Amino acid sequence: MQIDPENRAVQGLSSFLEFVALNILFLLCCVPVVTIGAATSALLEVTRRYADEEGGRPVRDFLPTLVRNFLPATGLSLILLGASVALAFSGVFWLSAPEPLLTGLAALAFAASAYAVASFIHAMGLVAAYRAPFRQTLKNAVLLPSAEPLRTLALIVIPVTVVCLVIVFPPTIFLVATIGFSVGAYGCAFLFRSIYRRRSGTPA
Repeated sequence: MQIDPENRAVQGLSSFLEFVALNILFLLCCVPVVTIGAATSALLEVTRRYADEEGGRPVRDFLPTLVRNFLPATGLSLILLGASVALAFSGVFWLSAPEPLLTGLAALAFAASAYAVASFIHAMGLVAAYRAPFRQTLKNAVLLPSAEPLRTLALIVIPVTVVCLVIVFPPTIFLVATIGFSVGAYGCAFLFRSIYRRRSGTPA
């Protein structure tokens, strides 16, 4: 019996297995922690290409893309995620005090921390889509959440939903470990495409 590689069922299974392998590769590359930014930008780039062309080899292209994006993505992630962690820590510290003023400052710190995470997501998308100077990419990443609030919210909702599913229903961790991040990045590709089209092909 011969299997027709052009058969839709075969193509669908092949794509599914590709995304499973891509998801596992992404998680492995995040283990050193410092490579989270580069791994995220690489995942966004290969899934964007797949979304644009409905083809390509995301798994084969992932590691070369990670190496190419490593320096800018790592630098941006250290700045933006570092700022997010510092702001969140400050918020927790201020929240422990009973004074209303400090409670208000804690709320502002948490909001700023969330904004920094949103900027990080945009930064990784920009690294995946453009070859721009580091400072320009950082500037655009910080401006885009306020310029595109609704689409930025959607970009944040995707990973937050994944985390919430694991917390509320732990068995879903199997789905997260197999396809959660790769399929989520594929969904983000369409959001980024919409954002960049609205920006006339040039980010803010």
